[in-house]
Amino acid sequence: MGLIDVASGNSVWRGLDYAKNGKIKSYKQIDDDVYTGIALGSNGEKYNVFMDVSHPRKSKCDCPHAKDRRIVCKHIVALYFTVFPKEIDRFLKEVEEAQKEYEAYEEELEIKLHKYIKSMSKAELQETVLQLLYEGPEWMYDRFIRDRIEF
Repeated sequence: MGLIDVASGNSVWRGLDYAKNGKIKSYKQIDDDVYTGIALGSNGEKYNVFMDVSHPRKSKCDCPHAKDRRIVCKHIVALYFTVFPKEIDRFLKEVEEAQKEYEAYEEELEIKLHKYIKSMSKAELQETVLQLLYEGPEWMYDRFIRDRIEF
């Protein structure tokens, strides 16, 4: 697993923003896949960042969120995208492709749902509506009553 894969979605997007806005003030390579750097926090604080690309869980940052924890914070992600700027485009392309796949999947599901519902008998539809109302969230039942039964 890569460094981006083990970071939370929030850390990845915030880290990307930090990299684009130059929040990594300096960095140096200390081994093949190991880097250190200084990151600026949201209030201008300086944080020491250690990044091991081959072993992401060994990466460290002394920010309050990541200090003494084995997590990949936004500062580590920012260092990654600063050291490897071509990874920004690769990551964004991956996200765009995943979004397109998801949208196509959702569209296909909607078509299948409509086809299935149109194939149901009146009795099956009635039973399904009742089941959804009784077993679904209370707000759904209340809204159905309010919108369709009460005047």
